[in-house]
Amino acid sequence: QVQVAESGGGLVQAGGSLRLSCEVSGRTFGPASTGWFRQAPGKGREFVAGIKSNNGDTKYADSVKGRFTISRDNVKNTVYLQMNSLKPEDTAVYYCAYNKGLLIATAEMWWNSWGQGTPVTVSS
Repeated sequence: QVQVAESGGGLVQAGGSLRLSCEVSGRTFGPASTGWFRQAPGKGREFVAGIKSNNGDTKYADSVKGRFTISRDNVKNTVYLQMNSLKPEDTAVYYCAYNKGLLIATAEMWWNSWGQGTPVTVSS
């Protein structure tokens, strides 16, 4: 089994920054991908960013390119999401997802393990 735990959410003003952390534990051996999704009030869950464990290849949603950066620390089994130039429309619950294999899927159905989410609120 794999456990996923997010942290780092909070309240920030527009234009500010936050860094989210995602710690993965359990049976995490082998190549894998870790992704961030978000769900705004009244909307569905959407892909934000993903990273592969072997070579650090990344993928981003167009809405966050140039503002968000995903990175990993394989020793700590932790993936980070650095969010800069935050906008009110970034307000959402942010979820971390983990999957064995090296596919960074943008559809949530392909991800096996999920955290409980951490809320991010960006005030205008």
